[in-house]
Amino acid sequence: MTDHIGQYRGNLRYAVDIVMCIDATGSMGPVLEEVKSSALSFPGRLKEEMAQKRKAISQLRLKVIAFRDFADFADDALEESEFFTMPGELDKFESFVRGLTPEGGGDVPESGLEALALALRAPWERGLDRRRHVIVLFTDAPAHPLGDPKARAAHTYPAGLPLDGDTLLEEWGYARSRQALMENSAKRLVLFAPDETPWKNIADEWNMTILFPSVAGQGLEEVEMSEIINTIAHSI
Repeated sequence: MTDHIGQYRGNLRYAVDIVMCIDATGSMGPVLEEVKSSALSFPGRLKEEMAQKRKAISQLRLKVIAFRDFADFADDALEESEFFTMPGELDKFESFVRGLTPEGGGDVPESGLEALALALRAPWERGLDRRRHVIVLFTDAPAHPLGDPKARAAHTYPAGLPLDGDTLLEEWGYARSRQALMENSAKRLVLFAPDETPWKNIADEWNMTILFPSVAGQGLEEVEMSEIINTIAHSI
C-alpha cells in the first residue's frame, strides 16, 4: 500500500469540503481565540488523522461563515469567505480567521440558524470518487428562530433563506426530501453548541448530526476538538 495522496483504497480520490460557522459575538470573546486556533490547526490535524487511518485527502477545501446578530447590528451580522483550497490557499484562510473579532450580539440568541442555512447553500464539490461535506458550527448561545421579522428587516439579510426550522430541515434533507440541498451520503453536521433549543432539537431530529454541548464563557476543550477531528476522519 503506497503513501501517495489519492493512492489509498484502490486509487479512490477523496474530496473533503468543510464549512466552519463561527459565532463572533461579544460573548464569545473568552473562547473565540481558542476556536480560531482550532480552526487554524484543522487542516494539519485532519491530514495527520487521515494518515493514521491509511487514507489521504485528494482535495481539501475550507470555508468560514462568521455570524453575529442581524437584529442587533446588520452591517457585520455575517462575514463569509469563499472556499479556500488547501494547502495552496492556506494563507488566505488563516488571514480570514485571524481577522475575526468578538463584538456585538445584542440579546442572548444570535443568528446561528442563518449561518447554518447559508452553509447548506455552499458550492459543494460534486466530483472525485468519494466526497465528504462537513459543516462545523461553534457557538455558546441559542439562536433566533428563522423568519424573525427584526432579523429579516436588516438590509444585509440574505435573500432566499427558509422562514422556519421545518423548511431548513427539508433543505438539509431527511428521508426522501425533494428540497435537499446537500448530497445525503456525503453530508455531516457537527455542532459545538448549548444543549438547548434549537441546537438540541437539530441534533435529535437531523440525520448525520452530532452535538458537543458548550457552555457560555467556557473554552473549547482539547478533548472535544480531538473528537470533532475524529468524527470527520471516521466518516470518510
